[in-house]
Amino acid sequence: MLKLIGRLNELFKEDKTQFHESLANEVRASRFLVLGAAGSIGQAVTKEIFKRNPKKLHVVDVSENNLVELVRDIRSSFGYIDGEFKTFALDIGSWQYNAFFEQDGQYDYVLNLSALKHVRSEKDPYTLMRMIEVNIFNTEKTIQQSIGKGVKKYFCVSTDKAANPVNMMGGSKRIMEMFLMRQSQFINISTARFANVAFSDGSLLHGFNQRILKRQPIVAPNDVKRYFVTPQESGELCLMSTIFGENRDIFFPKLSQELHLITFAEIARKYVQSRGYEVYECASEEEARTLVKTLPEQGKWPCLFEASDTTGEKDFEEFYTDKETLDLERFNSLGVIKNDLDLQEEKLKHFEATIATMKKEGTWSKEALVHLFHEMIPNFGHEEKGKYLDSKM
Repeated sequence: MLKLIGRLNELFKEDKTQFHESLANEVRASRFLVLGAAGSIGQAVTKEIFKRNPKKLHVVDVSENNLVELVRDIRSSFGYIDGEFKTFALDIGSWQYNAFFEQDGQYDYVLNLSALKHVRSEKDPYTLMRMIEVNIFNTEKTIQQSIGKGVKKYFCVSTDKAANPVNMMGGSKRIMEMFLMRQSQFINISTARFANVAFSDGSLLHGFNQRILKRQPIVAPNDVKRYFVTPQESGELCLMSTIFGENRDIFFPKLSQELHLITFAEIARKYVQSRGYEVYECASEEEARTLVKTLPEQGKWPCLFEASDTTGEKDFEEFYTDKETLDLERFNSLGVIKNDLDLQEEKLKHFEATIATMKKEGTWSKEALVHLFHEMIPNFGHEEKGKYLDSKM
């Protein structure tokens, strides 16, 4: 996988070696709850915790099938632990989850990996409202529950797209960070911003696998550059932030020769070649759909590489803004954004009240939500292009 994303070495190898003992000791002595545990990042985090033999590990996800696969994966790779390991197929926004947490709630660390992560989720006002509910209000709720049970530390994953956001997904995570700031008065909170997780469920790279399996063309933008981490690296980064992050810290991968920007088209080329095919560039979707019926037998795979023209795509990625304070000395490959307490109470109350009104009335528009995000985030860079990823192959 590293070669496909243009790398030769793991990102956090030196940090893992340096902090191996203290990380293992803390995990072994602690009780964990992982929310959104069956997603790509959630699975990676769960495995990083499990293999260090925690005292207690409970995992929650709305996807019953993905939880089953997570258990099979863990049992097949690591076997068993001395502590308690249980899975719960629950929606963390539900009353059933509330009852579960109220009956137990005895955790040292709560890690929230649940999120609507796709830029395409902003295409309609209803999915967009669900993204707000999941990314912001479910986070707020689970923090308050953690405070009520005396949880020692709360971790919540953010995104590089929260730094100078240009799409509603990144904007929702930036607003989530503002809510985290308010609750950091009452519980220690840390988070992480990091790059695209290579071949994670639903990602374009994961789609490459599906296109080959289904004998379909591969399509990728040739002008959008992204940083990539492996699933294991995403789990390591989240766990390091959970255990070693101080209150209000945001962890991110430090830029180095090991982590560099690469276009989706470059990865597509590497991927097609790794599957034993020669890339055949097509001029249109129709040509690609037609040629996929015959080219594979000739050792070629039809690909379409075009410039991005959809709403929400950022030309480049960044992990922090020029106004944020950085600690680049503590870790070898991890940077830390250091945040002082910065309460924006009036903005948060305005956001809560506006969303509550929309819910009560039962009707809202995307335009109203975009306007609300502009009120919350200075210089929010959202640009509506009128075209979304669902309208393309």
